[in-house]
Amino acid sequence: MLTPFDDYPIHQTPLPVAHAGDGHPNHYDRYWFNGYAEDVYFAVGLGVYPNRGIIDASFSVVHNGVQRSVFASGLAPLDRTETKIGPISIEVVEPLRVNRIRVDAEEFGLVADLTYRARTSAHEEPRQTMHSGSSLMMDVTRLTQLGTWSGTLRSGDENISLDRRVFGTKDRSWGIRPVGQPAPAAPQARKHQVFFLYAPLHFEDQCLHYMVFEDERGSRWAETSVVLPVIGDDGPVVGADLPVTHVHVEHEIRWAPGLRRSDGATLQVRGGDGDAGRIELEPLLTFRQRGVGYSHPTWGHGNWHGDFAVGGEEFAVEDLDNTAAENIHVQQVMRVQWGDRQGLGVLEQLAIGPHAPSGFEGYFDGARA
Repeated sequence: MLTPFDDYPIHQTPLPVAHAGDGHPNHYDRYWFNGYAEDVYFAVGLGVYPNRGIIDASFSVVHNGVQRSVFASGLAPLDRTETKIGPISIEVVEPLRVNRIRVDAEEFGLVADLTYRARTSAHEEPRQTMHSGSSLMMDVTRLTQLGTWSGTLRSGDENISLDRRVFGTKDRSWGIRPVGQPAPAAPQARKHQVFFLYAPLHFEDQCLHYMVFEDERGSRWAETSVVLPVIGDDGPVVGADLPVTHVHVEHEIRWAPGLRRSDGATLQVRGGDGDAGRIELEPLLTFRQRGVGYSHPTWGHGNWHGDFAVGGEEFAVEDLDNTAAENIHVQQVMRVQWGDRQGLGVLEQLAIGPHAPSGFEGYFDGARA
């Protein structure tokens, strides 16, 4: 099947571009962004699942103790340049440098016109591959890039000022991971286990990106630890000779009592020609990733809701059950101290399964937090 993209010299196989991978139903291609200051956090995601014929998107804001979200899903267009669904659109203004996000969801109290600008080069993380027995669960490439935001944002009846430094992260990933309704299969002999930390941190002259997956024994099976210099408007965003410094990071999470969410954290950085030392992270506010579809009981990624559907939700964060499975995947805005450097960043935490994450004192079964 031909699409407009076939007019560009971008083919990776003898097949037209519309044919993704080897036809695996869990193939996906996804945009994800966050933005934050000390008192506000927002995130937007848009995913295409070409072998399921689905596109979905979501936008969510937490501010003044309330998190609002809008979700949209529908039949995927044949033209992959149509990165929009319902009230949410993501535009590539300049590849890997400038994106524009627009949200028009008055009925759910969310309106935005936001521009992301790269602050660092794009970093390709090591390929992330995981099996469960003989089944391939995950085979993903992801790029991470840190940037800043400008524009307008309204949540509820409040216009949130972006006339200040608003940091953010761009995450582009594609490949195979669990999405949509799973195919019928025998029960797995081994219970699913994930421990994931993700820490993109902004400082005045440079940024640090740390990502790690661990198994139930605390062994790392995927990891990224890099220092990225801040670039100017014309600085290189891709290439073989980018000034990236690889370091080693160890994490220590101070878990909130009874929860899989931090009360703070320490990252110990080693290597990197003077970039060693302790980074202290102090939480300022918490965002539930359900707001952009992760573990959402209704609006999970890649689910079929018909040719077109839009929905939303709003909740006071203090009223949430923080041990419910859909609320344990979080990002926290963090005030950050690295020697003399002061900064701002996020710490994402996902700890699911029957075993405790590293450093966790306590036990929860696989269905709870």
